[in-house]
Amino acid sequence: MYGIDGAVLAWFFIGFFLILTELVMPGFIVIFFGVGAWATCLLLELGLIHSFNAQLVVFLIASGASLLLFRKQGKTLFDGKKSGKLGPFESLDDYVGKRAVVVEAIKPGDPNGRVEFNGTLWSAESAETIPAGTPVEIIKRENLTLVVRSIAS
Repeated sequence: MYGIDGAVLAWFFIGFFLILTELVMPGFIVIFFGVGAWATCLLLELGLIHSFNAQLVVFLIASGASLLLFRKQGKTLFDGKKSGKLGPFESLDDYVGKRAVVVEAIKPGDPNGRVEFNGTLWSAESAETIPAGTPVEIIKRENLTLVVRSIAS
């Protein structure tokens, strides 16, 4: 009966482990080494490569090629959408006067108010009560809290 070679299984599980590792590591790089391991596994199973040196060469070439060809598109696909991304020469302080959206109602003196700004939830304060869903303008930033006012008022 036809069986699977130990090297084929090793490359398969190495690829599987690397792809799973991508879930806990930032950067969107490790997955391409998993793809390289699976490409090596496939070529080994098809009998197109045999020696360990050939396996390493295929692994390195397949990993490098997939990284160079697909990382930018993949990163764009999985990066998510962010409102108001910072430019290369901008800081958060440059966003005074910019808009955010209230996610959790803001009440004067209540520290539980939250706004979504730049793809992130921020604690927010205001001198007025502002319900969730209301667009607001950022007046200033105090540490990790944004001071806002309603645009409607």
